[in-house]
Amino acid sequence: MSTVEFNQMLVNNAEFLKPFAITLTRDSETAKDLFQETLYRALANKDKYNVGTNIKAWLYTIMRNVFINNYRRKVKQNTIFDSTPNEFLLNQSQAVTANAAESNLRLKDIQQAIYNLPEIFRNPFLLYFDGFRYHEIADMLDEPLGTIKSRIHFARKLLKNQLQRY
Repeated sequence: MSTVEFNQMLVNNAEFLKPFAITLTRDSETAKDLFQETLYRALANKDKYNVGTNIKAWLYTIMRNVFINNYRRKVKQNTIFDSTPNEFLLNQSQAVTANAAESNLRLKDIQQAIYNLPEIFRNPFLLYFDGFRYHEIADMLDEPLGTIKSRIHFARKLLKNQLQRY
């Protein structure tokens, strides 16, 4: 495939990336940067594109990987600037000592609040908490999907009211 053909194919499919970039970043300026970086990487790696494969999927994969790499880099570089005369960069990751007794009390209160829920709300909520999806819970309990969603919603609402002090 010639460079002109590849560039034309890239231009024709580039507009589909903009909404995906906004979905990933949730910020229009960062999305523009991500879009630009994706097109740059696609042009730089055009030799890795296999003719006949789905160009949109290839571009989406590049964008997703760029986003993930930027996110990981940002997390690792979580530094703060120290304005002392020496102007050192300090790493912000500092050790925090957890209070296990306080954590256990909170956990017991939360478990008690869940146990005190009416059974009609408790069962769907516990299944959802265990990682099941709404439609799976609806199938297990032989209830309509909307009913399961509303019961889980009300269970959350009741728990929120009971556990306001946290």
